[in-house]
Amino acid sequence: MKINGPLRDQSENEFYLLDALETLQTSEAKDSWRVLRIQSELVDGFENLRNLGPAVSIFGSARLNNDSDYYQKTQHLAHRLSASGLTILTGGGGGIMEAANKGAKQGGGFSVGLNIDLPQEQEANHYQDLSLAFRYFFVRKLMLVRYSFAYIFSPGGFGTLDEFFNIVTLTQTEKVTKAPIILFGVKHWLPLVEWIKNTLLQEGYLSEKDDSLFFLSDDREAIITRIVDYAKKNKLLPSSDPK
Repeated sequence: MKINGPLRDQSENEFYLLDALETLQTSEAKDSWRVLRIQSELVDGFENLRNLGPAVSIFGSARLNNDSDYYQKTQHLAHRLSASGLTILTGGGGGIMEAANKGAKQGGGFSVGLNIDLPQEQEANHYQDLSLAFRYFFVRKLMLVRYSFAYIFSPGGFGTLDEFFNIVTLTQTEKVTKAPIILFGVKHWLPLVEWIKNTLLQEGYLSEKDDSLFFLSDDREAIITRIVDYAKKNKLLPSSDPK
């Protein structure tokens, strides 16, 4: 309806006000449904993961092929950890995540994938005993942290960096118990570690003790020993092999 005359400004203002109110109400309704969806994902995750037993989360790029050196090394790491009696958790996709789930299956342990719904790149790998799907990254990250006692970061991009800094921050602020946090791949991670030490630490953005929150290594045997010894010390695994 076209309005002319002295009432035009007032009527148009009322129209825009009503339109804004309707948009706000629609947004609030969407937010309410979003809260219920988040709650559903949380409950689903808690119900399915609460009885996993001792688990290790392995992070890394979805883009590496199975002929990649770190794909094969991560597969071996997961195999050995799984054979030691540990569950392996991943983000459920391809690349490093697939390598870890595949290694877990080969080691005879339980292999879990916490998949994320994405328009591209993420497709669930075929090596999962338990596969859960999440819409929200933060819920998925919560599960990967909540149900693991150790974390391995193979080479990766933004997602892997996000997960690494998230876990280091939670550990630094004592929101989670200090646990093994391992950067696997010296060539890949060393520039980041040097920046942390030479910039963040030297300029006072971190404390000296923060430098010990994570462990950088290429030595798979040392990584396996560190994680298994931690599990035994904290009674997550038997302290000695049964006879």
